[in-house]
Amino acid sequence: MLNFLKILLFCFVFINKLTYHFSCQTDIVFLYIKFIGMKPFSDRQLIFLKMYAVISVKLTNPQFEGQTKAKLGNSEMRTLVDSVVFDRLSQFLEENPAVGRMIIEKALTASRAREAARRARENIRRKNGLEGFNMPDKLRDCNDRDPSLTELYIVEGDSAGGSATQGRDSRFQAILPLWGKMLNVEKARADKVYGNDKLTPVITALGAGLGDEFDINKLRYHKVIIMADADVDGSHIRTLLLTFFFRFMRPLIDGGYVYSAIPPLYKLNRGKTARVAFSDEERDKISAEMRGDNPNAKIDINRFKGLGEMDPHELWETTMNPETRTLKQITLEDAVHADEVFTVLMGEKVEPRKAFIEQNAKYAVNIDI
Repeated sequence: MLNFLKILLFCFVFINKLTYHFSCQTDIVFLYIKFIGMKPFSDRQLIFLKMYAVISVKLTNPQFEGQTKAKLGNSEMRTLVDSVVFDRLSQFLEENPAVGRMIIEKALTASRAREAARRARENIRRKNGLEGFNMPDKLRDCNDRDPSLTELYIVEGDSAGGSATQGRDSRFQAILPLWGKMLNVEKARADKVYGNDKLTPVITALGAGLGDEFDINKLRYHKVIIMADADVDGSHIRTLLLTFFFRFMRPLIDGGYVYSAIPPLYKLNRGKTARVAFSDEERDKISAEMRGDNPNAKIDINRFKGLGEMDPHELWETTMNPETRTLKQITLEDAVHADEVFTVLMGEKVEPRKAFIEQNAKYAVNIDI
């Protein structure tokens, strides 16, 4: 019984440590590359990127290395496994050349993407190293240089950016307008993310890097505020930005640096009195209050179509003034769950997204039809 348990333990450990015969597999593929006359490449790890194998090995007296028993110490087993894998995989590649070429092409694509991402990271690093001399052209920076006191508003389009720039407090509020269609980073390769002209201004303005090289201590603003229109398009842009932050600047969300501005939906006027409402319920309540004792009083109710429609003073009072604005801090209490939701909503698979929408459609509000 003891030996049987040892056999089961070894099978579990071996399956979780497939790098045990990694060199054997790569040697086979590299020999195959030479055999079919393709140009080899340097990064062997890319050959079996996102490829998996299940191996079952049984022996009566396994010896493990270290207290964690994470690696088998029986040297004779490596020789045996290498021999079997080499022979069988070589035979398989000879009999299935299309599969072999598919493996190589996938590795070459990953190699090109990794190199492009490296060059883009170097470019971003050089720009960040020069600080203000290479800030994005559209960034309207603030005067204060203390990150704990400054805010970066990321706004949709030049129209809203112009109103925000005129209405802001330039001492501590910076404005960065974005234009065009945002990149869906859930579906894009890493090199496409690093080199995207819509995301590079955000990366450069924040100044903290990207991905594994992100350094929260270099962050130039301790409040990163997404200010998008209160409609479906605005929600889409907000979701794309949050996906980007979640995937490539995770410490921003974990540290509570990301906020969403809540712009008003309605403007109500009675004579010289004007008020704003952030929901249908608040609109009805304010309308009733403004009528007062005269239920027939005329109340002009207009729905804001976008932030660009507001004049600078309105935008300041409703959305940017720290004393009167409403900000929602973006938090991820359950990062695993959030990751799953992002993948469902922004990934390539349609069926999980359809199921999610069907299950949660009843909770949707303020939908423009």
